[in-house]
Amino acid sequence: MHRFRLALIALLLSVALTSAGIVIAPAAHAERIKDLGGFQGVRPNQLTGYGIVVGLAGTGDDSLDYSTQGMKGVISRFGLTLPAGVNPSLKNAAAVLVTADLPAFAKPGQRLDVTVSAMGKAKSLRGGTLILTPLRGADGQIYAMSQGNLAVGGLGVSGSDGSQVSVNIPSAGRIPGGATVEQAVATGFDTSPQLNFNLADADLTTALRVADAINSAFGDKRARAMDAVSIAIDAEPGAEQRIMMMGLIENIEVKPAEAPARVIVNARTGTVVINGAVRIAPAAIAHGKLTVSVDEKPTVVQPAPFSQGQTAIEPSSSISITEDKKPMIGFKGGANLADIVKAVNAIGASPADMVAILEGLKQAGAMKAELVVL
Repeated sequence: MHRFRLALIALLLSVALTSAGIVIAPAAHAERIKDLGGFQGVRPNQLTGYGIVVGLAGTGDDSLDYSTQGMKGVISRFGLTLPAGVNPSLKNAAAVLVTADLPAFAKPGQRLDVTVSAMGKAKSLRGGTLILTPLRGADGQIYAMSQGNLAVGGLGVSGSDGSQVSVNIPSAGRIPGGATVEQAVATGFDTSPQLNFNLADADLTTALRVADAINSAFGDKRARAMDAVSIAIDAEPGAEQRIMMMGLIENIEVKPAEAPARVIVNARTGTVVINGAVRIAPAAIAHGKLTVSVDEKPTVVQPAPFSQGQTAIEPSSSISITEDKKPMIGFKGGANLADIVKAVNAIGASPADMVAILEGLKQAGAMKAELVVL
């Protein structure tokens, strides 16, 4: 406990000296640990509910079975029962799915934004009101209750002749602050044997650097890189002590490892993205464009007078081939991203041609990078 307090005092003193301009600024491109990942268990949880939106201007589900059953359930809460075999026409109501994210450490009484989406034939939810709907987690427990008026950004208009015009998506909307948290989710961070920090992107070098930065800040060996993602941190039990330590750890700056050399190709859009780690070994590229044109000029042949021949069409084709001459581009060893872009632009390669060039460089062993095709 005494050592932990000394480490906290040292970190706070370091922050004070930095703000006073005494400590040298950290190296360029350093990132806060909180921007590289998050602590295990400290995460949002998804909530989902099934509800009914009422008050629509004739754009609801009409008489779909699940909408009718949902409305019967709403009515039954008030002690009312519809006669057997009676299914009301629900043009002013729609069955919807309600979704929300429950943040970590959310407490009862806090408000959440919810998204409401039609799941049936409803054309628009504009002007609708969501009736009290329970929101459940993956474990089936109710964690929030939602109700309120929808804010719909879309617009849909239809004519009697069947013509329709839609702007954005009118069958979905949001309710800002439309849900109230009813119970908190136990994270277990204050009772677990140790804290685990998980990187967003797996990298062995970055994991080691994060562990070393934590140990240097606290002056001990409490952090250990378990794999390319997880860093285990020894911590004393108790929410107050752990929260203080987690807050200090999140603001420690670390220079993450350089990303692996990677070329991303989107085959559908022709987009090519090359990161700065890509290097080219000595190589030469020749790029040319071959154009083949086929011109069809059929002629009509008439038979001689008083002959037994028939009028016929005689085909006539003209084929021409043109080739654009492009100079050969040479790469020196260790060419970087700027050199690659300059060379490709010099030979006038399109995105599709660039993909072929990069594939050729990789096959030739001149580009040591991962080629990812989306």
